[in-house]
Amino acid sequence: MDCVVVHDLFLNETANYAHVFLPGATFLEKDGTFINAERRINLVRKVMQPRNGMADWEVTQAISNAMGYRMDYGHPSEIMAEIARTTPTFSGVTYEKLAKASVQWPCNDAAPDGTPIMHMNGFVRGKGNFVITEFVPTDEKIGPRFPLLLTTGRILSQYNVGAQTRRTENVVWHGEDVLEIHPHDAEERGIHDGNWVRLQSRAGDTTLRAKITERVAPGVVYTTFHHPLTQVNVVTTDYSDWATNCPEYKVTAVQVAPSNGPSDWQTHYRALSEESRRIAPAPAAE
Repeated sequence: MDCVVVHDLFLNETANYAHVFLPGATFLEKDGTFINAERRINLVRKVMQPRNGMADWEVTQAISNAMGYRMDYGHPSEIMAEIARTTPTFSGVTYEKLAKASVQWPCNDAAPDGTPIMHMNGFVRGKGNFVITEFVPTDEKIGPRFPLLLTTGRILSQYNVGAQTRRTENVVWHGEDVLEIHPHDAEERGIHDGNWVRLQSRAGDTTLRAKITERVAPGVVYTTFHHPLTQVNVVTTDYSDWATNCPEYKVTAVQVAPSNGPSDWQTHYRALSEESRRIAPAPAAE
């Protein structure tokens, strides 16, 4: 891409490829609203000014104005007022109302105090629509080249790709992604605990350390996806669920073999990450 702009609180993995990085504000530096999974709209009040000098909405507004689309908001309440004018389920939401108590959308003329429980008397379409679907087996199959099944998952101490949690002491419990492999499968391949191994599928390959354990069954290997230097999803396939398009991360045919260390692309990516996070020294004051 010609120009990649990343606006975020952390230098995440996308920021490695950014031409411009704009620092975001923390939740302690924001005025605005937050909507949780309960549909509850809560008012958020900042306790300090943004260290970067601008709130997130001010950054977006400045970019819009610079690109020729005029925005003249003076406060997040004005943005909420526009949302209320243009979104029927939010038409009754105001900062004045939220200052007294949170509300759950829909909040409009029909439900001026919000809607704690939806669909009490029925769905919009009438009754619920239950659909029987046939089991659709995966197209991913093991074979002589890829005789093991890889499944991936998460660990309690890390969150998703770890952009936030890897910056904490949580790395004491989980400092890197490792490949869990059964003793029988490890012995067949001459793999010892802690060895570097190459994990390869029809889609790609990566390298990580082995952890020999009976926690996994013979024929199955397991790893997490919290560390970008592993990028285990370069190994997983493009298959997905037909109805929801949810990626099929739990079933990938793979082969595991001893390795001398990180692959070339991992070495290159580490260098890119370190260079992208290099902070240029500020010019000396005259």
